[in-house]
Amino acid sequence: MPNVLHALQPQAVWQHFEALCAIPRPSGHEARVAAHVVALARSWGLEAVTDAIGNVIIKKPATAGMEGRRTVVLQAHLDMVPQKAATSTHDFVKDPIQPRVDGPLVRATGTTLGADDGIGIATALAVLESKTIQHGPIEVLFTIDEEAGMTGAKNLKAGFLSGDILLNLDSEDEGEICIGCAGGADAKVAMSYTEVDAASDAVGYRVTVSGLKGGHSGVDIHLGRGNANKVLARLLFGVRRDVDVRLAGFVGGTLRNAIPRDATATVTVKRSEGQAFESALRAAAAVVQAELRAADPGLEVAIESVPVPARTMSPTVTAQLLAALVACPHGVFAMVPGMSTVTETSTNLAIVVAGGGSIAVTNMLRSSVDSKKDDVANMLRAVFELAGATVTISGGYPGWQPDPSSPVLSKLQAIYAGMFNTPAHVTATHGGLECGLIRAVYPHMDALSIGPTIRFPHSPDEQVDIASVQRFWDFLVEILRQTPSQA
Repeated sequence: MPNVLHALQPQAVWQHFEALCAIPRPSGHEARVAAHVVALARSWGLEAVTDAIGNVIIKKPATAGMEGRRTVVLQAHLDMVPQKAATSTHDFVKDPIQPRVDGPLVRATGTTLGADDGIGIATALAVLESKTIQHGPIEVLFTIDEEAGMTGAKNLKAGFLSGDILLNLDSEDEGEICIGCAGGADAKVAMSYTEVDAASDAVGYRVTVSGLKGGHSGVDIHLGRGNANKVLARLLFGVRRDVDVRLAGFVGGTLRNAIPRDATATVTVKRSEGQAFESALRAAAAVVQAELRAADPGLEVAIESVPVPARTMSPTVTAQLLAALVACPHGVFAMVPGMSTVTETSTNLAIVVAGGGSIAVTNMLRSSVDSKKDDVANMLRAVFELAGATVTISGGYPGWQPDPSSPVLSKLQAIYAGMFNTPAHVTATHGGLECGLIRAVYPHMDALSIGPTIRFPHSPDEQVDIASVQRFWDFLVEILRQTPSQA
């Protein structure tokens, strides 16, 4: 793999990150990267173990004179989100990520970069490798499957860790100290139907929505970007009022925690209504494009003639599915009181796969208030049960409740202000962090999260600010040097 990041600072972090880019590591395929970090740790003479679920725990003794300091747990997740541009042929299970330097940023070519949470992994590895950093006892926890279901954190067992300060390295704004996050759950919709023969006078069309930015369904949900599933359903539902549209298939979105960027539907209409269908659809698309001009200007809607599919949904099932998708809640419901920039409750209409007699829809719910998360779940149940579908809520994980009175937080604030002559911004995130799950097993831990500046995670536009990685590294090194003594 070309050594394209070798000149960046801090050098050790970027070297480890570039090595990670060469190892495919989408969620569910972390074995190679886990073996990589274990091999590195053991080559440095450090204790490294893998637990039953696949998490990796590495321990590094204190440097001389620092043995009496509190033990710090550095935590990052091994997996990354596999999203690619529509034109990319990248295979996330086999192909390396291709990073590139773009002025002040590092990006990937046609795919997610994996800075979420590859920079966290690389930073922890650089700490473990260093012979010069002063620190007390360190434990590093690398979890698996954070992006797809937090399986690693959910299955973490007691007895592996002894630290009482947890520094999660998965935040995405340098200069912020995160002290809380939303909890989440998945709402999965299932429905079966009997296909019918396409009408003898039908013509076929493929309608494709593309060009949307997508993004992280937690940290980007408040930006007002388009959701390809919602846009496509809206267009077809509106046109269907005047044209006899019948769905043969509908596919959109690929990941529960990514705002869908693309969606495609195959439909039939009466031959006599073909021109009216195309005209009405183009007019409706222009309206949506105008609405999204500021937040998502790349929206494209393509209409192609295709062979008539042999079988379609009935008019009733077509109406039920489109109505449910249009009515399905998506986006922000509430902001955190007193923190107007932090989303409190949201949902993402993430994945739709319909055709061949079955319908599956996946929504991801987030809220820092469990009762509001339950309320949104009930909205989803109501919408899809009215359409005759079954709704299952699963994969729930707890939020992480902020503790603004934490003495460790005060220490980090003082360190940051002293280093950079500006106060750190204390906040909470609507994204899902593993701190709540880890603290459920190790409740004595005082948890905080920091990181460099990463923009547009969970999309091919993902980018990391190079200068922020240096500041993040310097801040972490100083935290370790000033870790409080044991009581």
